Amino acid sequence: MKGYMLIGGKRVFKKEEIEIRFPYDNSLVGTIPRGDERDAQLAVEVAEVGFKKLKEMTAYERFRALEKAARIISKRSQEFAQLLTLEVGKTIKESMGEVGRAVNTLTLSAEEAKRVLGEEVPFEGAPGVKGKVGFYRRVPIGVIGCITPFNFPLNLTCHKVGPALAAGNSVVIKPSENTSLTVIKLAEVLIEAGFPPEAVNVLTGYGEEVGDALVRNSKVRMITFTGSVETGKVIMSRGGLKKYAMELGSNAGVYVDRDQSSRLKELAERIGRGGFTLAGQVCISVQRVFVHSEVYDGFLKELSSFAEGLKVGDPRSEDTDVGPVIDKGAADRIMDWIEEALSKGAELVCGGKRLSDTLIEPTVIRDVPRDSKLFRKEVFGPVIVVNRVSSLEEAIEMINDSPYGLQAGIFTNDLKGAMKFAQEVECGGITVNEIPTFRVDQMPYGGVKESGIGREGPKFAVEEMTEIKTICFDLNY
Repeated sequence: MKGYMLIGGKRVFKKEEIEIRFPYDNSLVGTIPRGDERDAQLAVEVAEVGFKKLKEMTAYERFRALEKAARIISKRSQEFAQLLTLEVGKTIKESMGEVGRAVNTLTLSAEEAKRVLGEEVPFEGAPGVKGKVGFYRRVPIGVIGCITPFNFPLNLTCHKVGPALAAGNSVVIKPSENTSLTVIKLAEVLIEAGFPPEAVNVLTGYGEEVGDALVRNSKVRMITFTGSVETGKVIMSRGGLKKYAMELGSNAGVYVDRDQSSRLKELAERIGRGGFTLAGQVCISVQRVFVHSEVYDGFLKELSSFAEGLKVGDPRSEDTDVGPVIDKGAADRIMDWIEEALSKGAELVCGGKRLSDTLIEPTVIRDVPRDSKLFRKEVFGPVIVVNRVSSLEEAIEMINDSPYGLQAGIFTNDLKGAMKFAQEVECGGITVNEIPTFRVDQMPYGGVKESGIGREGPKFAVEEMTEIKTICFDLNY
């Protein structure tokens, strides 16, 4: 499949190309152009024209276009899912799930197009002011650069592009070089659904080349990015005076309380799925599990049994539970981190074997020291750390011992303890009797500390992607 950049609705090809390969067996899926600074400049100039054209669309027309795009993707769900599996390596079941969520995200964004609201400002509430009335309204900010990751290239792009278009902004999308073909198809659907071709543009290539040029362009008024903390910091240092929404790293923690002895098998399955879905390549994958000492051994036994029962293999097969990680480099890093933890005194409970360049067994490791990478950093692989704690307070302290703060969860029957956990854990989202991998697309989603800035979820993203304009009338004039 030969990919292309999409600028102003026109397909742009280049001599120099990047190969996209199926993570499972490294077979060629397709190619994309290697974009450069001139391509980025052109895309932004075209997007400025698209922004002007979007101003001529009513909120209802934007609503209808997003709604239509959702219907088109729903009808083509098998096509999108198959391409997702080939590009990302996620199982076909996971791919179908992502397509369904993308349809929902665009539908939610469509509704928000009709809800970009303002309110009256009580000027007369200030001393000495009389006869002045007014209001503020939210207005689009202009061209938005959307830099999207490899793990959910369809839905996470919808989370950026859907709200941006709903609010009346034009977009330039820079997808991961591993998963650009899916994003190109999405952009074509949005144009087919009724958006001006100039309003939806896709740049392909490497982040340090075309992505950097997009970030540095002063005509881009906002960058919305999902990816690593390191890249997020680089983007903010180079982008200059513009708005940012950053969804960055995580090593999500879960606490299993002492009163959960009767539910250990159920919890092990839920937590295991939270850690091994998409081979652990989810921003809110369960990575660190802290279990009260009274139920620790029983939980560990159940989790090990669950992990060993998962089928690892070809993601195209309907009965595969865990597919490959994105590439050999990622697998090399994950195995290095496992070895480092073991060398520091951790104990391998199950898994830990590399079945191919990109296939790693679902792995459970116990007693992982705090100074190991598996505890401190984001593994983004099929690895779950299980450590023993003696109290809720110790679990809270351990979960907070992290540079990240995206989501965390607790399983307990103690209402007071659950509230203490929710109040004291430093995260953007807390789940009680649910894994932190839980996310619905309408919720405010984002983190604190190095997990990011701003919130996603169509309603909340629209607020990030608009500015307030205040309007005052002097009735005494």
